[in-house]
Amino acid sequence: MFNHIMIGSNDLERSKRFYDAVLGILGAGEPARNIAPTGHTRLFYRHDGSVFGVGEPINDEAASFANGGTIGFKCNSPEQVRNFHDTAVAHGGVSIEEPPGLRQGSLGPLHLAYVRDPDGHKLCAIHRPG
Repeated sequence: MFNHIMIGSNDLERSKRFYDAVLGILGAGEPARNIAPTGHTRLFYRHDGSVFGVGEPINDEAASFANGGTIGFKCNSPEQVRNFHDTAVAHGGVSIEEPPGLRQGSLGPLHLAYVRDPDGHKLCAIHRPG
């Protein structure tokens, strides 16, 4: 259903350090750096047919997070959920909500961890057992 997700950043190099580390946990490599026709820089992380972009807002206003919005990243194991969380916190993210771990969801058990990136975007690491 999704082709890509793009978020804004107020400090692209800080975001690059954060997402290089966090998305590296999931297997994403070095992002492609792109200069938009407007002159704004964007970073595109590609992995498993998906693209996650981080860029300077083209309207030249401050980047802000979506209140009520969450970007979920699929993990392969409970350990990868924990590693995603811990790496995010070690690179300037903030742990939010409950501590990482097993939760009972309406569709069964889930391993979850929630963090905010340095610009305040809410990220979720999620693993659905078997």
